[in-house]
Amino acid sequence: MDKLNLDKHISGQFNAEINFVRNQIMVMGGLVEQQLRDVIKAMATHDVELAQQVARRDNKVNSLEVKIDEECTRIIAKRQPAASDLRLIMAIVKTIADLERIGDVAKNVARMVENGLGKRSNISVASLETLGEHSVKMLHDVLDSFARMDDEAAFVVHREDEKLDKEYERLFRELMTYMMEDPRSIPNVLDALNAARCFERVGDRCQNIAEYVIYFVRGKDVRHLGTDEIAELL
Repeated sequence: MDKLNLDKHISGQFNAEINFVRNQIMVMGGLVEQQLRDVIKAMATHDVELAQQVARRDNKVNSLEVKIDEECTRIIAKRQPAASDLRLIMAIVKTIADLERIGDVAKNVARMVENGLGKRSNISVASLETLGEHSVKMLHDVLDSFARMDDEAAFVVHREDEKLDKEYERLFRELMTYMMEDPRSIPNVLDALNAARCFERVGDRCQNIAEYVIYFVRGKDVRHLGTDEIAELL
């Protein structure tokens, strides 16, 4: 943030508008992070009531996305931002879309918990919890990098997705083995696989947000670059 000195506009009102959307995206990010933490807790403890609360709160996430998007559209129409200001607005619009989808992940897993995820069989959700907690940490860290517009911290999160993917692959193989050994477990294993895939997608969304931070700071779209190529830019 200090690198680009966001509070630099001649218009104090423009500064206030930019700061408002930055603050709102952190509010949205905090809510989404809490949604993930709560659904993992609900999954681990088979707390259907908590899962239902997560599903109901998804409306708040959706409302924040609409509110922030409308404010960004208004700023673009009124201020016609250029250079880093325009990159910031674009990064925010793209980030809230990914945050909304992470919110959907929490809601989807909550529905699985309501339907008995991990409760109707001997399948342990411990590995699912570990995967979910890893995805939450990625979200927390990428939100921190977004708040500070720290491209180096964002790149750390970007690389972390590779570890999450490997963790998902290990869990996938574990669940497939379990299913082959006990065909009666197939419905429950499929539920667990769906939940695992949901958490893996959170990592993908966090990687996207990391790329938006790098785009804002460096002014270069890195969405289709490899890890080594991105490293050369930093």
